[in-house]
Amino acid sequence: MDYNPSPSTTGREPVTGRQRDLVIALDRMIAGFARHWLLYLNLLVLLYVGLPFLAPVLMQIGATGPAHIIYTFYSALCHQLGFRSFFLFGEKTAYPRDVFQQYTGIDGNDLFGARAFIGNAIVGYKVAFCERDVAIYGAVLLGGLIYAVPAVRRRLRPLGWLPYVLIGVVPMAIDGFWQLLSQYPYNLIVPFNLLPYHESSVFLRLLTGGLFGIANAWLALPYLKASFEDVRGELERKLAKANPAQA
Repeated sequence: MDYNPSPSTTGREPVTGRQRDLVIALDRMIAGFARHWLLYLNLLVLLYVGLPFLAPVLMQIGATGPAHIIYTFYSALCHQLGFRSFFLFGEKTAYPRDVFQQYTGIDGNDLFGARAFIGNAIVGYKVAFCERDVAIYGAVLLGGLIYAVPAVRRRLRPLGWLPYVLIGVVPMAIDGFWQLLSQYPYNLIVPFNLLPYHESSVFLRLLTGGLFGIANAWLALPYLKASFEDVRGELERKLAKANPAQA
């Protein structure tokens, strides 16, 4: 029996023989992924947000090589400033700018030093994500776990663009850009030097990052659900035609 493969190849000549078997196997894999997409997405986000917490654990047990690999990888994704990051296994879980300088001797304007500092036995070891990023991706994971509840998944509709901007974007933009532009070196530039100095708090970073993460999950997950359901339905119909007993 000829097999008309997935929608991406619709319009071509039907495939037969070994090529047909390969196409059917690939379509089964894609259909299976589309069936369990939310599980795979949640596992991916869990890995992404979990590795930064693994780095200080590895430092604590002396596995500095693997820890540095994680720090290096995430350094391309986050500023990793010590006074805006969580620490594990130390006297405090967070060290605001002035406290960070007291404990480490690193000036608050020394961004390279604050970024490079991983930790020690006294202050503990830095999570490889900053506080706001922990909140963002932690909230995305929380949103994915909530969306895994069948009743929520059936009823939840995508967040509108206006609520998305007002809830998710505006609070973080105000807090983040005000902090950025009111501090060195941007406060040397007119008109940024007219802004009052602002250093965000752990609470504000967690709040604004969490709102942004939840808003992104609320916006994206219903659209992803609809897309994967379309893909899955189309492939399962084709597979049923090709081999009703195994579709």
